[in-house]
Amino acid sequence: TIFETTKINYDTVLNRLRHAAYLTKGIRTNLEDERTGKRYGFYFEGGIQSYVKHLNNGKEVVDDDIFYVDKQIKDVQVEISLQYTEVYSEIIKAFANNVYNPDGGTHLTGFRSALTRVVNDYARKNGLLKEKEENLSGEDTREGLTAVILVKLPDPQFEGQTKNKLGNPEIRGYVEQVLAEYLNYYLEEHPTVAKKIVGKALLAARARKAAR
Repeated sequence: TIFETTKINYDTVLNRLRHAAYLTKGIRTNLEDERTGKRYGFYFEGGIQSYVKHLNNGKEVVDDDIFYVDKQIKDVQVEISLQYTEVYSEIIKAFANNVYNPDGGTHLTGFRSALTRVVNDYARKNGLLKEKEENLSGEDTREGLTAVILVKLPDPQFEGQTKNKLGNPEIRGYVEQVLAEYLNYYLEEHPTVAKKIVGKALLAARARKAAR
């Protein structure tokens, strides 16, 4: 009675349900197309960890272990999962209340800031970055990175109707705090992986300097 055409695209709905299952671990989503009899369902025990694994499917990974943290700060839930691969591009997907924000926002800014700082601090502390060498740039530390950032908050402020970008200023600090603390633990506890990550960033930095 409202829409002139009621042709529903099966793949569009399927992708939306896949996302919903990745972003809420342990939820089961099912789809049945009564026009064709096609059925499909999703269930991911690991939530966004499973999502990172899916995004890295077919790529050579630096380590099979996938970093994951889920932390509540006040009334905000911060979930982050990441894994490095041997490719040169980066994939970072940021979500707020399960809504994809293609232009990022304050959660992505906090993530990038913490990642750059933690990798540089680790490299300096362990003598992988010499005293006279300049710090690794944010781009260097993100080379080959696949990450999913998910924040759940009571009053999201999006820029524009399409919700492309999250604007809540406090979220930057929360994400930065959570990632800095737990990624630091992770690198300390996985020195082999940490050295590979820093080594990859150092190579990227040298290539950047050579190109300049």
